[in-house]
Amino acid sequence: MTQPVRPIDLPEASLLKGCRESGAFADCYTCEVAGAVSHADFVEAFYTTRLFKLERFVLRWLARCPATDADARQLGEGRADRFSAWRVEAREANQLLLADFTGRTKSWLMVGPAAGGNGAPRTQLYFGSAVLPQPRRSSTEKARMGVVFHALHGFHRLYSRLLLSAARSRLLRRKRPDVR
Repeated sequence: MTQPVRPIDLPEASLLKGCRESGAFADCYTCEVAGAVSHADFVEAFYTTRLFKLERFVLRWLARCPATDADARQLGEGRADRFSAWRVEAREANQLLLADFTGRTKSWLMVGPAAGGNGAPRTQLYFGSAVLPQPRRSSTEKARMGVVFHALHGFHRLYSRLLLSAARSRLLRRKRPDVR
């Protein structure tokens, strides 16, 4: 049975957790895939889906931040610290935190073993984002997210689910012996 992408609380070990603790908005979505999936394979699959290639196209033309499938592979393998409009902010063996060129948004990808099951390996895929509040103009002003954040929040939730679902589908289509 295919498990849908669903929102969950950030895992304790998440590199994104510090963003939330500092007042940023942070979310997390997850799903499972049969088989053992490496973090490198997940990162590559995520950034090479057809859906994400649309975002890459927009970033290439509007922000002059091109990226290729080979760049995504190098990012996943830890051989690159930049990808399109993002730079690596933190990396561990099973997770990656990227900050965009403005420093106000972050993307996070993580893999881990899925709980339960019948003994066959399963991998939990995680994707999350963080949006930092707008800078305060004075020490007495309260931090705020801004109109654009609130206007796009519903779209963001849908897009996050679609991105993670597309990555999962891409991993399943690879037809590797260790991923079904």
